Amino acid sequence: MNMFREKLGYSFLLAVSLCSLVLLCGAAYANERGHNRCRQHRFGEFSEWSDPVNLGPLVNTPFRDEHPAISNNGLSLYISSNRPGGLAETGGDDIWVSQRASLDDPWEEPQHLGPNINSAGGTCCPNLSPDEHWLYFTSTRPGGCETGDGSDLWVSHREDTNDNFGWEPPVNLGCQVYPATGVGACAPTYFKDGRTGITTLYFCRDMGGLGDFDIYVSTLRRDGLFGRAALAWELSSPARDTRTAIRRDGLEMFITSVRPGGLGSQDVWVSTRETTLDAWSTPVNVGPPINTPFADGAPALSCDGTTMYFFSDRPGGFGDRDLYVTTRQRLDHHGEDDDTQE
Repeated sequence: MNMFREKLGYSFLLAVSLCSLVLLCGAAYANERGHNRCRQHRFGEFSEWSDPVNLGPLVNTPFRDEHPAISNNGLSLYISSNRPGGLAETGGDDIWVSQRASLDDPWEEPQHLGPNINSAGGTCCPNLSPDEHWLYFTSTRPGGCETGDGSDLWVSHREDTNDNFGWEPPVNLGCQVYPATGVGACAPTYFKDGRTGITTLYFCRDMGGLGDFDIYVSTLRRDGLFGRAALAWELSSPARDTRTAIRRDGLEMFITSVRPGGLGSQDVWVSTRETTLDAWSTPVNVGPPINTPFADGAPALSCDGTTMYFFSDRPGGFGDRDLYVTTRQRLDHHGEDDDTQE
């Protein structure tokens, strides 16, 4: 915990002190070689989502492949899977990563992230911070706040953002985030507001909210730790609400839900807001072609908001759940960068 406090706390304080100079709150993230640079533009209107495409038999297997996360450059795809070769017991997921040489190349066979990230207790739901030095995920490994079958939120750091296998041993986010009840927390989504410098973490948890799993949000404190989470009332419902994805400007949120009004057993829904200081709108179903009469969920957005990866068990796949990709086009072509976006 001291390592986490020092690293994450230092990063937070440094970001606050330099925000006025737009050095860490700018739009472009890059390491020394600029490999993972995410060039941002002002977001606006988008076209409809395209027909989803199955990622194929190398990424997908006859087993459960789900919960994706995509790198800034679009060349690394982190996934959760219970395929053979993992460390998880009793059919649990591990985190794997698939890579490709360019955006025009096919995805390669996913590689296991190894024992620093994965464990016998099961590991899933990866989420990269915008600078890609931090990987947030869910795990039931020992050392967390929960007991029994309860899962916890963890974070791992890496120095080199080009090294998909350079993740350090993870640190639990701390018992101050939520009370230990044995039900667990899952599916973290990290967001840093480039305008205010405020960092929040969304996640799902079944802890007496509106019903079943709900969406909660925690804010990063000045001491470098995330504070006690609060229920995100606008995003939650009496039904099951889980995995989320947020656009880089913080004005569009996708969630997975089984609330009434969907097309299948679970669907992708979307909520918007005018500014990051406003409340989220009531989520609406994104409709077909993303949603079907089957299970569709766990969205992950590209850094420019034009590509979404998600899982589905619709017919035509290779196994239990498969990963799909859909795209949309930006309709506002102003040709100018927005240096206030994370």
